[in-house]
Amino acid sequence: MRPKGVAILGATGSIGRSALAVLAQHPDRFRAVALTAHRSAGALSALVEEHRPLLAVLADPCALSGVQSGGGTRWGAGRDALLEAVVHPEVDVVLNALVGAAGLEPTLAALRAGKRVALANKESLVCAGPLVMRAAEEGGGELIPVDSEHSAILQCLRGAAPREVERLILTASGGPFRTLPPERLAAVTRADALRHPTWEMGAKITVDSATLANKALEVIEAHFLFGVPYERLEVVVHPQSIVHSMVEFVDGSVLAQMGFPTMEIPVLYALSYPERLEYRTRRFDPVAAGPLTFEPVREECFRAFRLGVEAGRLGGTAPAVFNAANEVAVAAFLDGRLSFLGIAEAIESALSRWSGGDALTLQAVLDADARARRSTETFIRG
Repeated sequence: MRPKGVAILGATGSIGRSALAVLAQHPDRFRAVALTAHRSAGALSALVEEHRPLLAVLADPCALSGVQSGGGTRWGAGRDALLEAVVHPEVDVVLNALVGAAGLEPTLAALRAGKRVALANKESLVCAGPLVMRAAEEGGGELIPVDSEHSAILQCLRGAAPREVERLILTASGGPFRTLPPERLAAVTRADALRHPTWEMGAKITVDSATLANKALEVIEAHFLFGVPYERLEVVVHPQSIVHSMVEFVDGSVLAQMGFPTMEIPVLYALSYPERLEYRTRRFDPVAAGPLTFEPVREECFRAFRLGVEAGRLGGTAPAVFNAANEVAVAAFLDGRLSFLGIAEAIESALSRWSGGDALTLQAVLDADARARRSTETFIRG
C-alpha cells in the first residue's frame, strides 16, 4: 500500500509544522506531495529541502522571485498553482491550514475533486457552509476537522446515531483576558492580546482567541460539521485546556475527549481517520493535570463572540460578513489603527449593514465578503 499523499496548505505555520511532524513519525503511511505558504519563500524552501515534495506553491506570486527550483520539486505561485496543488492526482488528503477566507476556494476545489479535506481553516465552513457541504456531496470528498474542539467532538460521536445526541459542548481557554475586569479591556495593547496562556499560534488567530471571536467561528463550524442546531451548541470556558470538548447524549451521559494541549493529535486523527495510529507525544497524567474547572462565557465583555453566534443563527451570508469584518478589524488592531474593543464595534457596524442573501454560490459569498470589508474599512477610518 502506497503512503497517502498529503498537500499541506500553510506549511510554514504552526499547524502546518505540526502536520509535518506527524508525517515524519509515519513515513510508511503518509508523504508530503505539496507544500504551500503565503509569501515565506525562505521558510518554505527549507521545508522543501527537508521533505522533498513534488510541488511547492507560494500564494503571493511576487514572493517567487529568486526561488531556485530543483531536487525534483516544481515551484508555482498564485491562485491557479494553489488550486493545482489541491487537485494533484497524487494528493489523497488536503490539510487546509490557511488563515481566513482565503481558504474557501481551495476547500471547495479539493472536495469537488473527491479529496479528503483535513480542515483547520474554519472560515471555509463559516463563510459558505451550505456551499462546502454541497461540494463534498457532489464531488465525493470528505471533510474531517482538525481544530482540537471539533476533533474532540468527532471522537466522542464515534458510533453514535444522531438521534442519541442531546448537546455539543465546546470548550474555550478564555484567552489572556478571561478574568480581566471589563473597564480594563479598553486599555488592552497588541502585546497583551498576543500573549495567549495555552497555545502558540499566528497573530490573527491569537487575537481571535483574545476576543473569543474564534469560539463563535467554531460554533458555526460545528453547526455545519455535525448538523446540530444552534440551540444545542454550547460553549464553556475551561482554562486548563485539558478537556477539548464534550458530547451529552439523550440519556444524560457525557463523553469528553481529554489530553494535554497539542495540535499533533487532532492532525494525526484527521489524516488516519477512522484508524488510530501510534504516536510519540506527551502522555496524559490526570494527577499532573490537577483540578479541572469550567466557567460561563462572559458575553458582556466579549461581544465578538455574541455577534458571531448571532450571525450564525441569521444564516445566509451573515457569517461571511462577520468573518470578513473580523479579519479587517483584527488587522487594523494589529496595525495600531483600532482599539481592542473597537474590533467588536467594527463587526457590529458591518452586520448592521447586512441586507440578507443566501450563501449558495461562491460569487454570492465573495460579494458579501467584499462589501463587508469595504464597510469595515470605512468604519475604521471614521
